[in-house]
Amino acid sequence: MITDSTMTSLHAALTGLQQRQRVTADNIANIQTPGFLAGRVDFESTLKGEIANGQRAVVGQSAVRQSLDPTRTDGNNVNLDTETTIATETGLRYQLALNALDGKYSLLRSALRTG
Repeated sequence: MITDSTMTSLHAALTGLQQRQRVTADNIANIQTPGFLAGRVDFESTLKGEIANGQRAVVGQSAVRQSLDPTRTDGNNVNLDTETTIATETGLRYQLALNALDGKYSLLRSALRTG
């Protein structure tokens, strides 16, 4: 398989974005659960650190943390407006990363054909 640091980083970003979508969906599903604290995924800083240190880009569960946003009287801190915004933004970022990865694969296919 042909890979480079860009492709590896894009795959790691897609993994982080998938994780964010799952956490956001879980947050929305638990919007009425007393004491539930929303999860947040910050894979970007992890990914940036891995790339800056010359490490192979891998995003794992360590990027998930609980939100420190204030809670309602029932102890839940899920805000539907916030979650909807996060879900929309994540979907757009996912599509952008897919487009970038597709462009990379197209470049490789073109190079192999003319090779």
